[in-house]
Amino acid sequence: MGSRGRPSGRTALAGRAAPDGRMRTGERTTGAGGYAGPVEAEAEAGAPAGSGAAPPVTGGRAERRKAAQRLKRRRRRSVIKEVPVLIGVALLIALVLKTFLVQAFVIPSGSMEQTIRIGDRVLVDKLTPWFGTRPERGDVVVFKDPGGWLDGDQTYSGGPDPVGIKQAKQALTFIGLLPSADERDLIKRVIGVGGDTVKCCDKDGKVTVNGKPLEEPYVHPGDAPSKLTFEVKVPPGRLFVMGDHRSDSADSRYHLSEPGRGTVGEDLVVGRAAVIAWPFGHWRRL
Repeated sequence: MGSRGRPSGRTALAGRAAPDGRMRTGERTTGAGGYAGPVEAEAEAGAPAGSGAAPPVTGGRAERRKAAQRLKRRRRRSVIKEVPVLIGVALLIALVLKTFLVQAFVIPSGSMEQTIRIGDRVLVDKLTPWFGTRPERGDVVVFKDPGGWLDGDQTYSGGPDPVGIKQAKQALTFIGLLPSADERDLIKRVIGVGGDTVKCCDKDGKVTVNGKPLEEPYVHPGDAPSKLTFEVKVPPGRLFVMGDHRSDSADSRYHLSEPGRGTVGEDLVVGRAAVIAWPFGHWRRL
């Protein structure tokens, strides 16, 4: 009759346990000990049984790339936020330096040649006056115009700047990194201080202070110490000043008829010129 009506050999074997009582690999039984068929894979490797789906993959290359991009964006936003703060701090520091410590001045005239030339940038120490340090003989000082002195100094100014350069200079001038072109200041050398008697000239043609002739190696080559004769008793708290280019300096000698006999009040002194900062070829301490 063949095999019709009878279970096949494979089916019959599948329904029976192995002789040693163990199930074959990939088989399971029902609760009643019957055959339930091969065990099917329910999830991918690593998935918990009965979860029905694989968990999301974490720590992959794409995820790390996204995290790095997010971190980069956060850092960029942080830098952008900090830039205005840094600019504000820099401006504040520059203004403090200009107000209390050091300030740049441009030399518009030849009254201090050859020591300082037209167009030189000079850094002026503004700190020492705050500690009560008073100008001394031989110091090169910047001071406010006592009134009408600038009219006597021949000044030089270059041609007009293009609009963009002009605006940049105005910004740098405001924070003190460039000197102002319209400052009402002068720069001269202190010859006598309060209580001194300054006179010109002795038998050798030299300027004397309290009867002692001055050695003045800084005087412009070819210039006499002074072609004007004078004798001035410097009042307390005031200074008698002269330019190193004696033939091109409208200094104390030219204001003897004014109150104070051509002397300058110490309260008008902005500070002591410390160094020629620009151009680099002219760099020197004063």
